[in-house]
Amino acid sequence: MIEEFVKSTLSQDVGRGDLYALVEPSVSASAKIIAKSDGIMAGVEYIDVLAKLENFEIKWNKKDGESFIKGDVLATLSGTSHVLLKIERTLLNMLLHASSIATLTRKYVEIVEPYGVKLLDTRKTRPLLRIFEKYATRCGGAVNHRMGLDDSLMIKDTHLKTIKDLKAYILKARQKIPFTSKIEVEVESFDMAKEAFAAGADIVMCDNMMPELIEKILKYRDENFSHVLLEASGNISLETIEIYAKTGVDAISSGSLIHQANWIDLSMKMD
Repeated sequence: MIEEFVKSTLSQDVGRGDLYALVEPSVSASAKIIAKSDGIMAGVEYIDVLAKLENFEIKWNKKDGESFIKGDVLATLSGTSHVLLKIERTLLNMLLHASSIATLTRKYVEIVEPYGVKLLDTRKTRPLLRIFEKYATRCGGAVNHRMGLDDSLMIKDTHLKTIKDLKAYILKARQKIPFTSKIEVEVESFDMAKEAFAAGADIVMCDNMMPELIEKILKYRDENFSHVLLEASGNISLETIEIYAKTGVDAISSGSLIHQANWIDLSMKMD
């Protein structure tokens, strides 16, 4: 799957062929990937596939998940001039996109880690980029939430509009879905949380709630359904996430890890 993604990404850039290669003969060449800002490395796994496909050598000075600072040489490349110039933008785009997500994710992780809270990503990803972007959040230290609708059963507010009896629905679902699949219910109030606990949810997601209400639900959970996991979600930002981590929830999910990541600055320089 990674190979198909890399091939498609390169094909988009190259089109029918690199016009530069029509003008000058290819010669031996080398280059460096240089950090022009601080960040967290992500993309190595994909670029190694690109190197194999295009027959150039890359030596990494940083691994996925490692931090770097402005001025660091992240990698050195060697091959032919035609190849290195052809793959330059494809390589940088993958490295920039993934590393930018990993960099923002690490900022979130560093805030919640002292409280023992897991940071989760969401399905708010760019079309056809979910696997790539969720890989980037992992490099930053997050834990993947479900990859798709087939991963686990999440009953959201939109689903609840179609369900008359939540407990009966969950009992029926247990007979239909895989034994290892969890059932998560999204709730927006204390009463909804109590209903989800009683109905047999494995995970209860507190959506768009104030921290004080989450603490109330946590107390009720601990006293009555201690086996159920509690997740906080909904408009949680870098500025507010610590408040939610302090409540004692098991996990916090945020789409911001991906859709609010601003690109860092990296470049390739030919020797």
